[in-house]
Formats: sequence, structure tokens, C-alpha cells
Amino acid sequence: MYDFANSAYTTVVITAVFGAYFVAVVAEKKPWATFAWTAALSVSYAAILVTGPLIGAWADAHASKKPLLFATTVGCVTFTAALYFGGPGAVALSLLLLIVSNYFFGAGENLIAAFLPELADSRAMGRVSGWGWSFGYLGGLAALGICLVYIMGNSARPASETVPVTMLITAAFFALAAVPTFLLLRERAVPQPRMENPWARVRETLKEAQKFEDLRRFLLCLVFYQAGITAVVALAAIYAEQAMNFTTQQTILLILVVNVTAAVGAFGFGYLQDAVGHVRAVAITLIGWIIMVLIAGSAGSAEAFWVAANLAGLCMGSSQAAGRAVVGYLAPPARLAEFFGLWGLAVKAASIFGPLTYGAVTWIFAGNHRLGIFVTGIYFVIGLVLLRKIDVERGRAAALAP
Repeated sequence: MYDFANSAYTTVVITAVFGAYFVAVVAEKKPWATFAWTAALSVSYAAILVTGPLIGAWADAHASKKPLLFATTVGCVTFTAALYFGGPGAVALSLLLLIVSNYFFGAGENLIAAFLPELADSRAMGRVSGWGWSFGYLGGLAALGICLVYIMGNSARPASETVPVTMLITAAFFALAAVPTFLLLRERAVPQPRMENPWARVRETLKEAQKFEDLRRFLLCLVFYQAGITAVVALAAIYAEQAMNFTTQQTILLILVVNVTAAVGAFGFGYLQDAVGHVRAVAITLIGWIIMVLIAGSAGSAEAFWVAANLAGLCMGSSQAAGRAVVGYLAPPARLAEFFGLWGLAVKAASIFGPLTYGAVTWIFAGNHRLGIFVTGIYFVIGLVLLRKIDVERGRAAALAP
């Protein structure tokens, strides 16, 4: 249910609505608009990168993932609602609210992921992670669908009046859909009194990193391929409107369909991952991403772009579910929140330079969004190369060693 709830934020604010609205309306299509959007996201991801492992270590030491998750949820909901005030010309305010709301979202994402190994054993992490991602895409679909109904019902009004209201809708959806998590989810972890100091705990993790060689290698691989995924997620609507000349309604409809595809990919691929193995499953998704980039970058028609977008949906759901499950499989059981903090660190590091690369290319090359997507594809190629050196069974044995 929490994946269902928080996906409203990424789907509406980051992917489908507010990003394109910021470039076209708030920043009035200035040459630097896309770069400013990606730079703001990078600032928030940098803050999550620095604090994520510390929050995770503190959560493990005090067995307090759930109270911290509640605090991050309240923060994200509050500042998402405040995006209502991001109207035409309010560039600085919009970017500040984006940074803060996205920080709370990312911090909460790390915490909810750390519950995974408490809910599934090592043989089922792939499919359970897939259920979460799949249900999450359905949550994004529901929230975006409500926003689309509102926008179409007020089609005579300009975007400067309708889009801000969708921020209120998204905040309310997140808050209500998260309620079952806080009512029903139990904290199964026990406090770790010997490691009260989170800074000391993080230093110990880094010092003993040699014991978890395959986990470190996978996190490096994840940094690169996640950079490409984050760029696609953060810039999908901007690419659709600026490169393919889609209207706001067309873009929202496209992403609605893609969310269905992503849900199918996440749900089905979880079972495939458990059957064929973690490394092979991730490799399949990365090959799919590379094909998607080639189709999207060369698409000359709306039909071709629809094909690329739905392939991205399949790959997005499957690769994100697979990545979370691999980290759960390779992390030491007594230090789950801390190592998922490192997972969050890797994801957020990727989120800094992935979209920023795209934004810089479009700024330097006079709004060439096709070149931006091709450059982004290089990250998937690098991830595929790095994946070859990982042995998950060796990594699992290291995680279970005393």
C-alpha cells in the first residue's frame, strides 16, 4: 500500500505533469528550463545521498523505520500540496518546493524498501518486490487518472489554473493511500544497542566493505543503469511535449498506459527473476532499455514513440523490482536499513548525474532532446558491462557469514 501511495508523487509531480508544466508555463520555455528542472532534482538527490545511510543506520540502531517513515510521508505530502503556489514566473519557489518534497519522498523510499526482507524470505524477494512495484504503478495510474479527469473536465481553463490543483489531488491521494501502512505494518526489527552512533555505524560499514564485494559491485552497476532510468522518469513528459509535440492530455494518456505496462512488467518479472536468477534478469532488462533508447531517439511518428514508451514501462517495472530484490538478497540481515540506505545512496547518486546529463545536453545543444536521450542510453550500456562481474551466490554467502 505504501508503494501504491508514494507512486502518486513520482507519477504526477516528477514524470507526467509538473515537470512539463514547469518547463512550459513556470519557466516560460526558457533555454535553461530543462536544465533548471534537472538541477533541482539533483540537489534533492544529493541531500538524500548524504543523509540516507545515516537515517538507515539510526533506524536500525533504534528499530524505528516506521516512525521515520511517517515523518517523511508528512513532509512529502505537505510540500507537494505547497506546489499549488508554483504558478507562472514562480521559478525559485517551484524549484525550492520540488527539492524539499522530493527529498522527503526519497528518504521515505529508502525506509519502506528496508521492510522487504522482513516480509519475504530469500527465495521470494523477487516476486514480493515485484508485487510492490506493480501495485505502485497502479497507484500512480489511479492518481494520474484522477488528475486527467480533473484537467479534461476543466479543459477551457489554462494549465496555470488546472495543474496547481493536481498537486493538491496528489498530496491528498498520497496521504489517504498511506494510512493502511501505518495502521497495519509491524516493525519486526529489534534495536541494536551496541551501535547507537549512526556515524560510527556508517564508518564501520565502509570499513568492512571488503566482506561484501558483490554487493558493492552491484551498487556500482546500479549507479549507472539507474542514472538512465531516472533520466527517463524525470524527463518523459518533457521529451514527449518538446520533441514529439504531444499536448498535455496526450502526454498524460501516454503515461497512464505506460503505468499499466510497468505494473505488468514489475509483477511478471518478479517471478521470472526468482526462476532465472538475479543477474540474468537484470541483464534482460538492461538490453530492453538499450533497445528503447534507440527507438525513442529515432522515432519520427507518435506510433513509434508509443512503442518506445511502453517498452520503457516494461523495463522500468522489472528493473526497479529486480534491483531492490538483489540488494535485499545481498545485504546482511541484521543491518538491512543501513544497507538499503546504501542502496538509496547509489540510486540517488545516479539520480544526480542522470537527469543532469540530459539537461546539460539539451541546454548546450539548443534544445536537442533526441541527442539527450541517446547520451542517456550510454548509462545502460555501462551497467550491462559491469553486471558481468557479479556472483550473487557468493555475495549471499558473505552476507550470511557471522
